[in-house]
Amino acid sequence: MTDSIDDNSGFEDTEEMSFAELFESYDSKIGQELSDGDMVEGEIISIGEARVYVDTGTKSDGVVEKTELVDENGEFVFKVGDIVKLYVVSSSESEIILSKAISGAGKANMLQDASRNRTPVEGKVTGVIKGGFSVDILGKRAFCPVSQMDVKYVEIQEDYVGQAYHFLITRFEEGGRNIVVSRRDLLNEEIKEQQKIFFDKVKEGDVVQGVITKLMSYGAFIELTPGVEGMAHISELSWSHLEKPEEVVQPGDSVNVKLLKIESSEESSNLKISLSLKQTSSNPWDSLETTFNTGDQVTGKVVRLTSFGAFVEIAPGVDGLVHISEMSHTKRVLRPDDVVQKDEMVQVVIKSIDMDSKRISLSIKDALGDPWTGVSTKYEINSIVQGVVEKKEQFGLFINLEPGVTGLMPVSNISKSEKSSDFDKLRPGDTVSIMIQAVDEDQRRITLTSPDQKEGDNWKQFADSKTSQSLGTMGDLLKKAMEKKK
Repeated sequence: MTDSIDDNSGFEDTEEMSFAELFESYDSKIGQELSDGDMVEGEIISIGEARVYVDTGTKSDGVVEKTELVDENGEFVFKVGDIVKLYVVSSSESEIILSKAISGAGKANMLQDASRNRTPVEGKVTGVIKGGFSVDILGKRAFCPVSQMDVKYVEIQEDYVGQAYHFLITRFEEGGRNIVVSRRDLLNEEIKEQQKIFFDKVKEGDVVQGVITKLMSYGAFIELTPGVEGMAHISELSWSHLEKPEEVVQPGDSVNVKLLKIESSEESSNLKISLSLKQTSSNPWDSLETTFNTGDQVTGKVVRLTSFGAFVEIAPGVDGLVHISEMSHTKRVLRPDDVVQKDEMVQVVIKSIDMDSKRISLSIKDALGDPWTGVSTKYEINSIVQGVVEKKEQFGLFINLEPGVTGLMPVSNISKSEKSSDFDKLRPGDTVSIMIQAVDEDQRRITLTSPDQKEGDNWKQFADSKTSQSLGTMGDLLKKAMEKKK
Protein backbone atom coordinates (compact mmCIF):
# COMPACT_ATOMS: atom_id res chain seq x y z
CA MET A 1 0.00 0.00 0.00
CA THR A 2 2.87 2.31 0.84
CA ASP A 3 4.45 1.75 -2.60
CA SER A 4 1.15 2.63 -4.22
CA ILE A 5 0.92 5.92 -2.32
CA ASP A 6 4.51 6.79 -3.23
CA ASP A 7 3.86 6.13 -6.92
CA ASN A 8 0.79 8.37 -6.99
CA SER A 9 2.67 11.10 -5.18
CA GLY A 10 5.43 10.94 -7.81
CA PHE A 11 2.91 11.20 -10.61
CA GLU A 12 1.26 14.22 -9.00
CA ASP A 13 4.66 15.91 -8.56
CA THR A 14 5.49 15.35 -12.22
CA GLU A 15 2.15 16.70 -13.33
CA GLU A 16 2.54 19.75 -11.07
CA MET A 17 6.04 20.41 -12.46
CA SER A 18 4.84 20.17 -16.02
CA PHE A 19 1.96 22.54 -15.32
CA ALA A 20 4.35 24.91 -13.58
CA GLU A 21 6.67 24.88 -16.56
CA LEU A 22 3.82 25.54 -18.95
CA PHE A 23 2.52 28.37 -16.79
CA GLU A 24 5.99 29.90 -16.58
CA SER A 25 6.36 29.65 -20.34
CA TYR A 26 2.96 31.27 -20.88
CA ASP A 27 3.64 33.92 -18.24
CA SER A 28 6.93 34.84 -19.89
CA LYS A 29 5.05 35.78 -23.06
CA ILE A 30 2.70 38.18 -21.28
CA GLY A 31 3.83 41.67 -22.05
CA GLN A 32 5.34 40.67 -25.37
CA GLU A 33 3.01 42.32 -27.81
CA LEU A 34 3.11 42.74 -31.57
CA SER A 35 1.94 45.73 -33.54
CA ASP A 36 0.52 45.86 -37.04
CA GLY A 37 3.37 45.71 -39.54
CA ASP A 38 5.82 43.93 -37.19
CA MET A 39 7.85 41.10 -38.67
CA VAL A 40 7.54 37.67 -37.05
CA GLU A 41 9.93 34.78 -37.49
CA GLY A 42 8.07 31.86 -36.01
CA GLU A 43 7.84 28.10 -36.05
CA ILE A 44 4.93 26.35 -37.75
CA ILE A 45 3.07 24.47 -35.01
CA SER A 46 0.06 23.19 -36.97
CA ILE A 47 -1.14 22.91 -40.57
CA GLY A 48 -4.89 22.83 -41.23
CA GLU A 49 -7.02 22.52 -44.34
CA ALA A 50 -6.89 26.23 -45.17
CA ARG A 51 -4.80 27.84 -42.43
CA VAL A 52 -1.34 27.50 -40.95
CA TYR A 53 -0.70 28.25 -37.25
CA VAL A 54 2.59 29.84 -36.19
CA ASP A 55 4.22 30.37 -32.80
CA THR A 56 4.66 34.15 -32.65
CA GLY A 57 6.62 34.17 -29.38
CA THR A 58 3.65 35.85 -27.65
CA LYS A 59 0.66 34.46 -25.76
CA SER A 60 -1.33 34.42 -29.00
CA ASP A 61 -0.60 32.16 -31.93
CA GLY A 62 -0.38 33.57 -35.43
CA VAL A 63 -2.63 32.48 -38.29
CA VAL A 64 -1.81 32.75 -42.00
CA GLU A 65 -3.80 31.59 -45.02
CA LYS A 66 -2.25 28.44 -46.49
CA THR A 67 -2.44 29.90 -49.99
CA GLU A 68 0.06 32.61 -48.91
CA LEU A 69 2.78 29.99 -48.42
CA VAL A 70 2.69 28.22 -51.78
CA ASP A 71 5.62 28.39 -54.22
CA GLU A 72 5.68 29.53 -57.86
CA ASN A 73 4.10 26.21 -58.90
CA GLY A 74 1.22 26.58 -56.42
CA GLU A 75 2.58 23.85 -54.12
CA PHE A 76 2.65 24.09 -50.33
CA VAL A 77 6.26 23.24 -49.43
CA PHE A 78 6.36 23.75 -45.65
CA LYS A 79 5.96 21.30 -42.75
CA VAL A 80 5.50 21.48 -39.00
CA GLY A 81 8.69 22.80 -37.40
CA ASP A 82 9.74 24.99 -40.33
CA ILE A 83 10.54 28.64 -39.61
CA VAL A 84 8.64 31.24 -41.63
CA LYS A 85 9.02 35.01 -41.89
CA LEU A 86 5.68 36.87 -41.91
CA TYR A 87 4.18 40.26 -41.06
CA VAL A 88 1.41 41.23 -38.64
CA VAL A 89 -1.71 42.44 -40.43
CA SER A 90 -3.95 42.66 -37.36
CA SER A 91 -4.05 41.23 -33.85
CA SER A 92 -6.48 40.42 -31.03
CA GLU A 93 -6.30 38.60 -27.72
CA SER A 94 -7.21 35.32 -29.35
CA GLU A 95 -5.09 35.35 -32.51
CA ILE A 96 -2.72 37.32 -34.69
CA ILE A 97 -3.41 37.55 -38.42
CA LEU A 98 -0.20 37.16 -40.41
CA SER A 99 0.66 37.70 -44.06
CA LYS A 100 3.68 37.63 -46.36
CA ALA A 101 3.18 41.36 -46.90
CA ILE A 102 1.32 44.36 -45.59
CA SER A 103 -1.93 44.55 -47.56
CA GLY A 104 -5.11 46.56 -47.60
CA ALA A 105 -5.89 45.12 -44.21
CA GLY A 106 -3.07 47.27 -42.79
CA LYS A 107 -2.91 51.01 -42.30
CA ALA A 108 -1.57 53.70 -44.59
CA ASN A 109 0.70 55.07 -41.89
CA MET A 110 2.65 51.80 -42.02
CA LEU A 111 4.21 52.69 -45.37
CA GLN A 112 7.03 54.79 -43.92
CA ASP A 113 7.87 52.04 -41.41
CA ALA A 114 7.66 49.50 -44.22
CA SER A 115 10.19 51.54 -46.19
CA ARG A 116 12.54 51.74 -43.21
CA ASN A 117 12.18 48.05 -42.23
CA ARG A 118 12.04 46.66 -45.79
CA THR A 119 8.62 45.20 -45.11
CA PRO A 120 6.76 43.93 -48.20
CA VAL A 121 3.56 45.76 -49.12
CA GLU A 122 0.78 44.77 -51.48
CA GLY A 123 0.11 46.91 -54.52
CA LYS A 124 -1.82 46.81 -57.77
CA VAL A 125 -0.35 47.85 -61.11
CA THR A 126 -2.72 50.48 -62.51
CA GLY A 127 -0.97 51.57 -65.69
CA VAL A 128 2.12 51.94 -67.86
CA ILE A 129 3.97 55.25 -67.64
CA LYS A 130 7.28 56.52 -68.97
CA GLY A 131 10.09 54.37 -67.63
CA GLY A 132 7.89 51.99 -65.68
CA PHE A 133 4.54 51.43 -63.98
CA SER A 134 2.04 53.27 -61.83
CA VAL A 135 1.23 51.20 -58.72
CA ASP A 136 -1.57 51.73 -56.17
CA ILE A 137 -0.42 50.91 -52.61
CA LEU A 138 -2.99 51.38 -49.87
CA GLY A 139 -4.56 54.21 -51.83
CA LYS A 140 -1.30 55.98 -52.56
CA ARG A 141 0.29 56.24 -56.00
CA ALA A 142 3.77 54.72 -56.29
CA PHE A 143 6.23 54.31 -59.18
CA CYS A 144 7.95 51.06 -60.11
CA PRO A 145 10.78 51.33 -62.70
CA VAL A 146 10.43 48.81 -65.52
CA SER A 147 13.79 47.25 -64.53
CA GLN A 148 12.43 46.62 -61.02
CA MET A 149 9.19 44.90 -61.98
CA ASP A 150 10.65 41.42 -62.59
CA VAL A 151 13.86 39.39 -62.40
CA LYS A 152 13.49 38.66 -66.11
CA TYR A 153 13.42 41.14 -68.97
CA VAL A 154 10.00 42.79 -69.30
CA GLU A 155 9.01 42.47 -72.96
CA ILE A 156 5.32 43.53 -72.85
CA GLN A 157 4.57 46.01 -70.05
CA GLU A 158 0.82 45.80 -70.56
CA ASP A 159 0.87 42.17 -69.35
CA TYR A 160 1.47 43.44 -65.79
CA VAL A 161 -1.35 46.00 -65.71
CA GLY A 162 -4.21 45.00 -63.42
CA GLN A 163 -2.10 42.48 -61.52
CA ALA A 164 -1.55 42.62 -57.74
CA TYR A 165 1.97 41.95 -56.47
CA HIS A 166 4.09 42.34 -53.36
CA PHE A 167 6.65 45.18 -53.44
CA LEU A 168 9.43 46.63 -51.32
CA ILE A 169 9.37 50.41 -50.79
CA THR A 170 12.79 51.70 -51.84
CA ARG A 171 11.98 55.42 -51.49
CA PHE A 172 9.41 57.18 -49.30
CA GLU A 173 9.58 60.98 -49.49
CA GLU A 174 7.43 64.10 -49.04
CA GLY A 175 5.04 62.37 -46.66
CA GLY A 176 4.15 59.71 -49.19
CA ARG A 177 3.83 61.89 -52.26
CA ASN A 178 7.00 60.37 -53.75
CA ILE A 179 7.05 56.57 -53.37
CA VAL A 180 9.27 54.27 -55.42
CA VAL A 181 8.87 50.49 -55.15
CA SER A 182 10.66 47.39 -56.37
CA ARG A 183 9.26 43.94 -57.00
CA ARG A 184 12.58 42.64 -58.32
CA ASP A 185 14.33 42.99 -54.95
CA LEU A 186 11.57 41.06 -53.23
CA LEU A 187 11.60 38.33 -55.88
CA ASN A 188 15.36 37.94 -55.47
CA GLU A 189 14.90 37.45 -51.73
CA GLU A 190 12.18 34.85 -52.34
CA ILE A 191 14.36 33.12 -54.92
CA LYS A 192 17.19 32.81 -52.39
CA GLU A 193 14.79 31.18 -49.94
CA GLN A 194 13.53 28.78 -52.64
CA GLN A 195 17.10 27.98 -53.65
CA LYS A 196 17.93 27.02 -50.06
CA ILE A 197 14.84 24.81 -49.85
CA PHE A 198 15.71 23.20 -53.20
CA PHE A 199 19.32 22.39 -52.34
CA ASP A 200 18.30 21.09 -48.91
CA LYS A 201 16.11 18.51 -50.67
CA VAL A 202 18.29 17.35 -53.59
CA LYS A 203 21.74 15.85 -54.13
CA GLU A 204 23.90 14.67 -57.03
CA GLY A 205 22.35 11.69 -58.78
CA ASP A 206 18.74 12.74 -58.15
CA VAL A 207 16.25 13.06 -61.01
CA VAL A 208 14.30 16.34 -60.92
CA GLN A 209 11.93 18.23 -63.21
CA GLY A 210 12.94 21.35 -65.09
CA VAL A 211 11.98 23.64 -67.95
CA ILE A 212 14.11 24.37 -71.03
CA THR A 213 14.91 28.10 -70.98
CA LYS A 214 17.53 28.54 -73.72
CA LEU A 215 19.28 26.52 -76.42
CA MET A 216 22.88 26.98 -77.51
CA SER A 217 24.96 25.08 -80.06
CA TYR A 218 26.70 23.22 -77.23
CA GLY A 219 23.66 22.33 -75.10
CA ALA A 220 20.47 23.39 -73.28
CA PHE A 221 19.94 25.58 -70.21
CA ILE A 222 17.28 24.23 -67.85
CA GLU A 223 15.57 26.00 -64.92
CA LEU A 224 15.09 23.60 -62.00
CA THR A 225 13.41 26.10 -59.65
CA PRO A 226 13.20 29.90 -59.78
CA GLY A 227 16.77 31.20 -59.70
CA VAL A 228 18.36 27.77 -60.10
CA GLU A 229 19.52 26.90 -63.61
CA GLY A 230 21.75 24.14 -64.92
CA MET A 231 23.06 23.05 -68.31
CA ALA A 232 22.85 19.76 -70.18
CA HIS A 233 25.66 19.41 -72.73
CA ILE A 234 24.53 18.34 -76.20
CA SER A 235 26.14 14.93 -75.58
CA GLU A 236 23.82 14.48 -72.56
CA LEU A 237 20.58 15.35 -74.35
CA SER A 238 20.11 12.02 -76.13
CA TRP A 239 21.75 8.63 -76.55
CA SER A 240 21.58 9.36 -80.29
CA HIS A 241 24.19 11.52 -82.01
CA LEU A 242 22.89 15.09 -82.33
CA GLU A 243 23.98 17.91 -84.60
CA LYS A 244 22.04 20.52 -82.59
CA PRO A 245 19.87 20.53 -79.42
CA GLU A 246 16.75 21.56 -81.39
CA GLU A 247 16.55 17.98 -82.66
CA VAL A 248 15.20 16.79 -79.28
CA VAL A 249 14.08 19.80 -77.15
CA GLN A 250 12.58 23.27 -77.52
CA PRO A 251 12.42 26.28 -75.12
CA GLY A 252 9.46 25.86 -72.75
CA ASP A 253 9.59 22.04 -72.76
CA SER A 254 9.17 20.39 -69.35
CA VAL A 255 11.78 17.65 -68.93
CA ASN A 256 13.13 15.23 -66.34
CA VAL A 257 16.88 15.57 -65.80
CA LYS A 258 19.53 13.88 -63.68
CA LEU A 259 21.76 16.05 -61.47
CA LEU A 260 25.25 15.00 -62.55
CA LYS A 261 27.31 17.55 -60.62
CA ILE A 262 26.77 20.56 -58.36
CA GLU A 263 29.88 22.67 -57.86
CA SER A 264 30.93 26.21 -57.06
CA SER A 265 31.77 28.46 -59.99
CA GLU A 266 35.05 30.38 -59.99
CA GLU A 267 33.54 33.16 -62.12
CA SER A 268 30.61 33.96 -59.80
CA SER A 269 28.88 33.06 -56.57
CA ASN A 270 26.34 30.96 -58.48
CA LEU A 271 26.59 27.19 -58.44
CA LYS A 272 27.54 25.34 -61.62
CA ILE A 273 25.05 22.53 -62.21
CA SER A 274 25.61 19.81 -64.84
CA LEU A 275 22.51 17.94 -66.02
CA SER A 276 21.62 14.98 -68.22
CA LEU A 277 18.42 14.13 -70.05
CA LYS A 278 19.63 10.88 -71.56
CA GLN A 279 20.65 9.34 -68.24
CA THR A 280 17.05 9.40 -67.06
CA SER A 281 16.54 6.42 -69.40
CA SER A 282 18.58 3.21 -69.80
CA ASN A 283 21.58 2.99 -72.10
CA PRO A 284 20.45 1.21 -75.30
CA TRP A 285 23.80 -0.61 -75.43
CA ASP A 286 22.87 -2.47 -72.22
CA SER A 287 20.23 -4.50 -74.07
CA LEU A 288 21.91 -4.59 -77.48
CA GLU A 289 22.95 -8.26 -77.36
CA THR A 290 19.33 -9.30 -76.89
CA THR A 291 18.18 -7.06 -79.74
CA PHE A 292 20.69 -7.59 -82.57
CA ASN A 293 22.90 -10.41 -83.82
CA THR A 294 25.70 -10.69 -86.36
CA GLY A 295 24.21 -11.33 -89.78
CA ASP A 296 20.95 -9.49 -89.11
CA GLN A 297 19.68 -7.25 -91.89
CA VAL A 298 18.15 -4.06 -90.50
CA THR A 299 17.04 -0.60 -91.59
CA GLY A 300 19.00 2.39 -90.32
CA LYS A 301 19.37 6.14 -90.72
CA VAL A 302 22.57 7.74 -92.00
CA VAL A 303 23.51 10.16 -89.21
CA ARG A 304 27.05 11.16 -90.16
CA LEU A 305 29.42 11.01 -93.14
CA THR A 306 33.22 10.87 -92.90
CA SER A 307 36.01 10.41 -95.42
CA PHE A 308 36.22 6.69 -94.57
CA GLY A 309 32.54 5.79 -94.42
CA ALA A 310 29.08 6.49 -93.02
CA PHE A 311 27.65 6.08 -89.54
CA VAL A 312 24.19 4.52 -89.57
CA GLU A 313 21.86 4.57 -86.54
CA ILE A 314 20.10 1.20 -86.28
CA ALA A 315 18.33 2.03 -82.97
CA PRO A 316 18.06 5.19 -80.82
CA GLY A 317 21.56 5.78 -79.47
CA VAL A 318 23.09 2.86 -81.37
CA ASP A 319 24.98 3.51 -84.59
CA GLY A 320 27.54 1.53 -86.54
CA LEU A 321 30.06 2.22 -89.28
CA VAL A 322 29.66 1.28 -92.91
CA HIS A 323 33.25 1.45 -94.15
CA ILE A 324 33.70 2.81 -97.65
CA SER A 325 34.80 -0.67 -98.77
CA GLU A 326 31.41 -2.06 -97.65
CA MET A 327 29.28 0.30 -99.69
CA SER A 328 29.08 -1.31 -103.12
CA HIS A 329 29.80 -4.53 -104.98
CA THR A 330 29.26 -2.85 -108.31
CA LYS A 331 31.67 0.09 -108.23
CA ARG A 332 34.73 1.43 -106.51
CA VAL A 333 33.52 4.10 -104.05
CA LEU A 334 35.82 7.10 -103.57
CA ARG A 335 33.46 9.21 -101.43
CA PRO A 336 30.64 7.97 -99.16
CA ASP A 337 28.27 10.69 -100.40
CA ASP A 338 28.48 9.13 -103.88
CA VAL A 339 26.39 6.27 -102.43
CA VAL A 340 24.40 7.65 -99.46
CA GLN A 341 23.29 11.00 -98.05
CA LYS A 342 22.81 12.20 -94.47
CA ASP A 343 19.35 11.35 -93.02
CA GLU A 344 18.79 8.73 -95.76
CA MET A 345 17.24 5.41 -94.67
CA VAL A 346 19.31 2.41 -95.83
CA GLN A 347 19.36 -1.37 -95.52
CA VAL A 348 22.47 -2.75 -93.79
CA VAL A 349 23.79 -6.09 -92.61
CA ILE A 350 25.47 -6.36 -89.19
CA LYS A 351 28.94 -7.78 -89.80
CA SER A 352 30.25 -7.64 -86.20
CA ILE A 353 29.39 -6.29 -82.72
CA ASP A 354 32.10 -5.32 -80.21
CA MET A 355 30.37 -4.77 -76.85
CA ASP A 356 33.60 -3.80 -75.06
CA SER A 357 34.44 -0.88 -77.34
CA LYS A 358 30.77 -0.29 -78.28
CA ARG A 359 31.42 -0.58 -82.00
CA ILE A 360 29.31 -2.11 -84.74
CA SER A 361 30.53 -2.89 -88.24
CA LEU A 362 27.86 -2.68 -90.95
CA SER A 363 27.66 -3.41 -94.68
CA ILE A 364 25.42 -1.92 -97.34
CA LYS A 365 26.74 -4.10 -100.15
CA ASP A 366 25.95 -7.32 -98.26
CA ALA A 367 22.36 -6.13 -97.87
CA LEU A 368 22.13 -5.60 -101.63
CA GLY A 369 23.54 -9.05 -102.41
CA ASP A 370 26.70 -10.17 -104.28
CA PRO A 371 26.15 -9.95 -108.04
CA TRP A 372 28.82 -12.65 -108.58
CA THR A 373 26.78 -15.26 -106.76
CA GLY A 374 25.55 -17.78 -109.37
CA VAL A 375 27.31 -16.23 -112.39
CA SER A 376 28.69 -19.67 -113.48
CA THR A 377 25.10 -20.84 -113.90
CA LYS A 378 23.84 -17.61 -115.38
CA TYR A 379 26.66 -17.25 -117.95
CA GLU A 380 27.18 -20.64 -119.66
CA ILE A 381 30.30 -21.40 -121.68
CA ASN A 382 29.97 -20.51 -125.40
CA SER A 383 26.79 -18.49 -124.76
CA ILE A 384 26.59 -15.15 -126.54
CA VAL A 385 25.67 -12.09 -124.46
CA GLN A 386 25.55 -8.32 -124.73
CA GLY A 387 28.00 -6.12 -122.81
CA VAL A 388 29.16 -2.53 -122.49
CA VAL A 389 32.80 -1.56 -122.91
CA GLU A 390 33.96 -0.31 -119.51
CA LYS A 391 37.66 0.24 -120.07
CA LYS A 392 40.27 -0.31 -122.80
CA GLU A 393 43.75 -1.50 -121.81
CA GLN A 394 46.82 -2.68 -123.77
CA PHE A 395 46.09 -6.29 -122.75
CA GLY A 396 42.40 -6.25 -123.67
CA LEU A 397 38.90 -4.90 -123.17
CA PHE A 398 36.97 -4.83 -119.88
CA ILE A 399 33.33 -5.41 -120.75
CA ASN A 400 30.53 -4.97 -118.21
CA LEU A 401 27.87 -7.69 -118.40
CA GLU A 402 25.66 -6.35 -115.58
CA PRO A 403 26.15 -4.04 -112.55
CA GLY A 404 29.05 -5.48 -110.60
CA VAL A 405 30.00 -8.17 -113.11
CA THR A 406 32.77 -7.36 -115.60
CA GLY A 407 34.66 -9.75 -117.89
CA LEU A 408 37.93 -9.45 -119.80
CA MET A 409 38.39 -10.00 -123.54
CA PRO A 410 42.16 -10.52 -123.95
CA VAL A 411 44.05 -9.08 -126.92
CA SER A 412 44.82 -12.63 -128.04
CA ASN A 413 41.10 -13.36 -128.41
CA ILE A 414 40.51 -10.06 -130.20
CA SER A 415 43.19 -10.91 -132.74
CA LYS A 416 41.48 -14.28 -133.46
CA SER A 417 38.24 -12.52 -134.41
CA GLU A 418 37.38 -12.13 -138.07
CA LYS A 419 36.36 -8.56 -137.18
CA SER A 420 39.29 -7.71 -134.93
CA SER A 421 39.43 -4.23 -136.43
CA ASP A 422 35.89 -3.59 -135.20
CA PHE A 423 36.94 -4.44 -131.63
CA ASP A 424 39.93 -2.13 -131.97
CA LYS A 425 37.56 0.74 -132.76
CA LEU A 426 35.40 0.23 -129.64
CA ARG A 427 35.38 2.94 -126.97
CA PRO A 428 34.08 3.00 -123.34
CA GLY A 429 30.27 3.04 -123.39
CA ASP A 430 29.90 1.13 -126.66
CA THR A 431 27.66 -1.95 -126.68
CA VAL A 432 29.07 -5.18 -128.11
CA SER A 433 28.14 -8.85 -128.53
CA ILE A 434 30.66 -11.30 -127.01
CA MET A 435 30.87 -15.00 -126.18
CA ILE A 436 31.58 -16.52 -122.75
CA GLN A 437 34.80 -18.50 -122.94
CA ALA A 438 35.48 -19.30 -119.26
CA VAL A 439 33.94 -18.51 -115.83
CA ASP A 440 35.68 -18.69 -112.44
CA GLU A 441 33.07 -17.67 -109.87
CA ASP A 442 35.41 -18.06 -106.87
CA GLN A 443 38.06 -15.78 -108.37
CA ARG A 444 35.43 -13.42 -109.86
CA ARG A 445 36.81 -13.81 -113.36
CA ILE A 446 35.05 -14.18 -116.73
CA THR A 447 37.05 -14.59 -119.96
CA LEU A 448 35.35 -13.33 -123.10
CA THR A 449 35.95 -13.97 -126.76
CA SER A 450 34.46 -13.02 -130.13
CA PRO A 451 31.36 -14.88 -131.36
CA ASP A 452 32.96 -14.98 -134.86
CA GLN A 453 36.30 -16.39 -133.74
CA LYS A 454 38.21 -17.81 -136.79
CA GLU A 455 37.09 -21.28 -137.76
CA GLY A 456 40.53 -22.84 -137.34
CA ASP A 457 40.72 -21.75 -133.78
CA ASN A 458 37.21 -22.98 -133.12
CA TRP A 459 38.02 -26.33 -134.67
CA LYS A 460 41.22 -26.56 -132.63
CA GLN A 461 39.21 -25.92 -129.44
CA PHE A 462 36.68 -28.55 -130.48
CA ALA A 463 39.44 -31.08 -131.36
CA ASP A 464 41.28 -30.50 -128.12
CA SER A 465 38.02 -31.03 -126.28
CA LYS A 466 37.24 -34.29 -128.20
CA THR A 467 40.81 -35.61 -127.82
CA SER A 468 40.63 -35.04 -124.11
CA GLN A 469 37.30 -36.85 -123.97
CA SER A 470 38.69 -39.80 -126.11
CA LEU A 471 41.79 -40.21 -124.02
CA GLY A 472 39.65 -40.12 -120.98
CA THR A 473 37.39 -42.83 -122.38
CA MET A 474 40.31 -45.12 -123.47
CA GLY A 475 41.97 -44.65 -120.12
CA ASP A 476 38.80 -45.72 -118.35
CA LEU A 477 38.49 -48.86 -120.52
CA LEU A 478 42.14 -49.82 -119.95
CA LYS A 479 41.74 -49.38 -116.21
CA LYS A 480 38.66 -51.64 -116.17
CA ALA A 481 40.50 -54.33 -118.20
CA MET A 482 43.43 -54.38 -115.81
CA GLU A 483 41.07 -54.73 -112.85
CA LYS A 484 39.40 -57.80 -114.50
CA LYS A 485 42.77 -59.54 -114.99
CA LYS A 486 43.46 -59.13 -111.31
